[in-house]
Amino acid sequence: MRPSQVAVTPEAAELLRRLSGEHGPLMFHQSGGCCDGSAPMCYPAGEFLTSAADHLLGELLVDGLEPVPVWMARDQYAYWSHTHLTIDVVPGRGSGFSLESPTGLRFLTRSRLLTDAEAQALGR
Repeated sequence: MRPSQVAVTPEAAELLRRLSGEHGPLMFHQSGGCCDGSAPMCYPAGEFLTSAADHLLGELLVDGLEPVPVWMARDQYAYWSHTHLTIDVVPGRGSGFSLESPTGLRFLTRSRLLTDAEAQALGR
């Protein structure tokens, strides 16, 4: 089984459960900047249309939810391919397009370098 390059903190998982209860299955697309900064954007599954220009980093496995896919633009992935990303949540206002925006919380991405074993398993 190919290792995932994404994970979720318990706090972010709890918010995902709440949002899923309101909106159904979810997905993320890691924003590359511009108006939203560089933030993980949470949408109802399928609302953000992905294409061959996007890369699936992996799926977040949260108890009680369908797997939550996490996507990133391929050109941005070229810069982030050596990292493992963890979706977390902190107090603050999220992007106007991301589902957590009205909750008083916002998702953010924490990154670390892949370990040698992870990089090898991913074919890096």
